[in-house]
Amino acid sequence: MTELLYLDDSYLREFTASVVAERGQSVALTQTAFYTGGGGQPPDLGWLRWSGGEARVVDMRKEGDAAWHILDAGLIPHAGQDVRGVLDWERRHAIMRYHSALHVLVGTVYHLFNAKVTGGAIYPDRARMDFTLEDLNKEKIAAIEAETNRVIQEHRRILVRFMSREEFASADLVRLARDLIPRDIERIRVIEIEGFDAQADGGTHVANTREIGRLAITRTDNKGKFNRRLEIALI
Repeated sequence: MTELLYLDDSYLREFTASVVAERGQSVALTQTAFYTGGGGQPPDLGWLRWSGGEARVVDMRKEGDAAWHILDAGLIPHAGQDVRGVLDWERRHAIMRYHSALHVLVGTVYHLFNAKVTGGAIYPDRARMDFTLEDLNKEKIAAIEAETNRVIQEHRRILVRFMSREEFASADLVRLARDLIPRDIERIRVIEIEGFDAQADGGTHVANTREIGRLAITRTDNKGKFNRRLEIALI
């Protein structure tokens, strides 16, 4: 089993671990700070370094309890070896800012229009989210952008907490159009924007909305009768 260090600390840039398994150009470690990908957030990139070698982490895969680090062609560390993992921090932090911005956006759209999320994607330079909205005129777009930025500029803390499935079921925290949380997960990770909104989430985030900056809605698309897409950039 790989311990996922990012679940408790999104700011961890480096870590040490041991290789527990190898498979082709992939290795599984005892622990990792590399996000494995999911929920619209891409996996982290970076490097693994060990005595006598170094390899770039070009992708991640989560299979069962193991997080596999996919390395570029060349040397790989072998089972039992100790390694140091180093994240591509500039890329990771940019994604953290965008992921946190989307959480504020999702909370805003939910509170203003009772609309839920149907899909989304995060990149280092932009992000998008789809909502169960029947229409999206200029006035609604302006209201969403203004309210999202108002919350961001209030410098609210972004907190991580864990809830039992029973606690989660009794709280108003579902922002997805469909419940995508696996039934076998008993301890659910929740990201809370203090005093504003909370959502189940397994990704990485900044600690305060002031790190997000300012959000601009750069594009909208009609993705179906009850589905509208908002694309954002941070400025």
